[in-house]
Amino acid sequence: MFPLHDDNPAQAVPYVTWALIAACALAFFWQLSLGNAIQSAVYSFGMIPAVLLDSRSLPVELDLLPAWMTVFTSMFLHGGWMHLIGNMLYLWIFGNNVEDAMGHRRFIVFYLLCGVIAALSQVALDPASETPMIGASGAISGVLGAYILLYPHARVLVVIPIVIIITTARIAAYWVLGFWFVMQLFSTAANAGQQGGVAFAAHIGGFVAGMALIPFFKHPHVPLFAPARRYYQR
Repeated sequence: MFPLHDDNPAQAVPYVTWALIAACALAFFWQLSLGNAIQSAVYSFGMIPAVLLDSRSLPVELDLLPAWMTVFTSMFLHGGWMHLIGNMLYLWIFGNNVEDAMGHRRFIVFYLLCGVIAALSQVALDPASETPMIGASGAISGVLGAYILLYPHARVLVVIPIVIIITTARIAAYWVLGFWFVMQLFSTAANAGQQGGVAFAAHIGGFVAGMALIPFFKHPHVPLFAPARRYYQR
């Protein structure tokens, strides 16, 4: 399933969500401008578990930041167009409602905190890894975890490929995001012990963090498990 949009309009303008999307896009264009030096930038600004834990060190020419800062800089880098577009689509669809539920300032703290917890989840799974981790997926996973508790019954328009046929359907968010989470669990198990690839443990850690944190970050008047909005035609 591939989501396109939800039937859950936000009440406030999602300035932070837009700013995060813009920041990730600008960072990606900066990466592209580096040409052959892009790999060096990934090692300098990506989060490397072994470097973060001080069991390995970078060459002097790549050691541009304290290791703890790469936990944050890594959230704005991406490994390719599909990596960027996929992450930004999920943030665009689900971020505005989560931002609406807690306000702009709380949302940026929530987003970054979920990203940190996601990164540390990957570190805990593979502390000796010398592979840089980049991408907003962990933080966005936190947004998805918050959304599934806030708006589980919201309808999400998804694309469903069936062999060579592509169809669309409107499905409750708890099915869409629950399916996504289960896929992360299976993928983590299937890729255990492998180097590189997708940081599935970060996705799981971010998602669980979002679910755990949303009761403390949402506005008091915003309920959990909101019913689906009803639409009438005339």
